[in-house]
Amino acid sequence: MKDEVLYSFWRCYLQKSKQAYCNRPAGETVKALSVRESSTDVDSEPERPSLLHLLSLSESEGDLLTDCSFASSMSKVSESTSIYSGSVDGSLYLMKNQKEKLRMTMPTTLSFCYMALLWLREPITLSELLRFVVEGHIPYLNVFQHFPEKMKLCGLDLKIFCVESWPVYEEVYNKMLELAVFLDLPRFPDITDSCFLHPDMLCIKYLMEANLPDELHNWTCRVVKKIGIGEVDFLTLVPGNKSTRKVKYDILAAAVIVVVLKLLFLLDDHYEWLLSDLAEERNKNNKEGGLYFEFKKWYEVVKHSLDVEQKKLDEERAKYLWRCEKPLFYSVKNKSRVLKRRQMVVNLQNQFGKLSGSVRRAEKPNPSSFQLRWSEENTDGSCFHGHSLKGILQEKCGLLTAMNPDYWLCTVKLCNEKLCGHLAHYREEDFPQSYHFVLRLFSFLLRIQPSYIHDEVCMIEHKLFNKKLYKKLKYNTVLRK
Repeated sequence: MKDEVLYSFWRCYLQKSKQAYCNRPAGETVKALSVRESSTDVDSEPERPSLLHLLSLSESEGDLLTDCSFASSMSKVSESTSIYSGSVDGSLYLMKNQKEKLRMTMPTTLSFCYMALLWLREPITLSELLRFVVEGHIPYLNVFQHFPEKMKLCGLDLKIFCVESWPVYEEVYNKMLELAVFLDLPRFPDITDSCFLHPDMLCIKYLMEANLPDELHNWTCRVVKKIGIGEVDFLTLVPGNKSTRKVKYDILAAAVIVVVLKLLFLLDDHYEWLLSDLAEERNKNNKEGGLYFEFKKWYEVVKHSLDVEQKKLDEERAKYLWRCEKPLFYSVKNKSRVLKRRQMVVNLQNQFGKLSGSVRRAEKPNPSSFQLRWSEENTDGSCFHGHSLKGILQEKCGLLTAMNPDYWLCTVKLCNEKLCGHLAHYREEDFPQSYHFVLRLFSFLLRIQPSYIHDEVCMIEHKLFNKKLYKKLKYNTVLRK
């Protein structure tokens, strides 16, 4: 991925942004900022770098500065400034006019990675990529600790590479779309039904992780086929095509499962419990050996595991040390004092840790696609993969259909996504608790807000019930007249 795809994207970006692989226009001004040597390090919040001077490079009109001549000019500039003033072009990234351009940031590095993964159709979603970042498997926070010793990070570069927030799904995804358009990339390789990112494939993964019956996969496939969200043209990214809605594969698959659960169990805080009681009675009198799916028991088992994992995640985030273990300093004169202070802080942390009885962090586990695991070999009945849905289905015209004839829509009319940012608005108190729990489960698995899954659920519902909605809206319009 890195050598064949990502490196090509990177070189194309540098060329189109005129940062490399191009001739530089005559009279281009290069502004360099230097930083006063400070006796404080980043841990003690040093004084902000001050603007000392602007350095201008000029050439005769019509001549072009090549990469080599520009590099030599930069070496002259760097010689006249402090070695602790940072990179020569670091100041350009902080200028107002640069913010309007597609400049590199730490979240953009993840956008590049995801774009390359999507181009190769690798079996990894954006939510997994961001989770691996949070879990520390991918260098991102305090990434400069992994830099070679010869790469000194100081001056304005600190502001570029010092990240003190987790990457956000929407930001990384939208930046990836911008990059694809900016690089003028062609249509991405087709997402077919044999590809991991296809809804039918992702639904298998999320059904397993959510501890739901395997039989639900037949229903998710029916929904995907019915509304056409499994078609190649719908799933494949075409940069710059404004007529098609961009697909978030992981969120789409989770939303399909939510819709199927609503179709079968309604999730209105009443019908699902009624079905659960009936299934419990059948299981007591069942002599065939196969168990009927009990929604209530599933809810209790999954909620317990979800609460434990959520608490563990919250504690990890609360304990996370945003300040890096490798201290940063502006002045070489104060290096020994900064290192001594850092060692003192580490010693105090160790002493307080012993007094409070806190356990040392275990070794980092290997990255895994699954956060929640359920084994059918468990004798406690906590795995529901093999449970049957026969108790809630009936045969009609040769097809199994839900006994439940009703369905409630999350919203009758969708919002303008470009204006509101969402297709529908979500507030927990406006919806049944069962529905909210299912959203909460998948929002934990994907590490996103429940509102994003709710948006996709509304989109799928409007595709699924389009004709009935159209008739209802038309009828209401006639009544108003």
